[in-house]
Amino acid sequence: MSADISAADPLLVVVLGPTASGKSSLALELAERFNGEIISCDSVSVYRELDIGSAKPIRAERARVAHHLLDVASPEQHYTAGDYSRDARIAIQQVRAREKLSIVSGGTGLYLRALIDGLFPGPHRQPELRQRLTALAQKRGAEYIHRILRRLDGQAATRIHVNDTAKVIRAIEVSLAAKQPLTEAWKRGRDPLTGFRILRVGLDPERAMLYQRIDSRVAAMFSRGLVAEVKNLIAKYGDEIATLNALGYSQARSLLAGDIDEAEAIRLTQQGHRNYAKRQMSWFRRETDVHWLRAFGDERAAVDQAASLIEQALARAMNQPIRHQR
Repeated sequence: MSADISAADPLLVVVLGPTASGKSSLALELAERFNGEIISCDSVSVYRELDIGSAKPIRAERARVAHHLLDVASPEQHYTAGDYSRDARIAIQQVRAREKLSIVSGGTGLYLRALIDGLFPGPHRQPELRQRLTALAQKRGAEYIHRILRRLDGQAATRIHVNDTAKVIRAIEVSLAAKQPLTEAWKRGRDPLTGFRILRVGLDPERAMLYQRIDSRVAAMFSRGLVAEVKNLIAKYGDEIATLNALGYSQARSLLAGDIDEAEAIRLTQQGHRNYAKRQMSWFRRETDVHWLRAFGDERAAVDQAASLIEQALARAMNQPIRHQR
């Protein structure tokens, strides 16, 4: 145990894993059992009006347990990992003040790292450079701008999806301004989260079954009205907003533009989510002290194992057995 963490520090539970692994379901069960509140850690769910394609918790689920960091940004806003770190830390302290258990749940590795490890003091934004890069991305495409990042910082390029233009541009901006790769600048001067004992619970279900769930969930998104959701977003904000580069939204936009048909849009979205799941697991495998569960979050075995881990962590702090709600 490190010098700045004691058994008296409150527990912070982190539920992580790839898309469609059941993180939200597990977090909901744990929050109900242990009098907790959920802090979402998803870079798409932070945006209002992006509901279907983000697999955002539905209203009934939010009524069961308090959720934070959902619907906090406008679709046309550039919401950064730094914004998330600041807002999530505020939410966690508020949950702590209510003497409840904070459960961070989501699959955006960069957001989670920003929350727990802190961010480096990056260079100030350069509006002119950002404007030129944005125009270049619009003219030459996301792949072209991503290739620029690969030349500047190959490690960052592997971690940032080619369609996440906003993050790609920011990484290029930092690399040029700092005269060093973003991944090198990241190592300097972070401000880690303190005052909590962190319990990381990871979901690692069997890969073939995970891909089946991904394919089924994507098909359900389209049947539930993802295309109509994107159509409304375009009508309200235009088709150039960066949020429409997210998986599912990008393919639905191409469908509306007549570039692909619905079957191809679904296929490409399924493929994109499967590839994203691979990248997520590569990222999370680098996290330390993760208790990996070989199950989906909605399986009883995963719920019971995760609950046992929480009980043990709470018991160590209080030096007595902990009874959770049934």
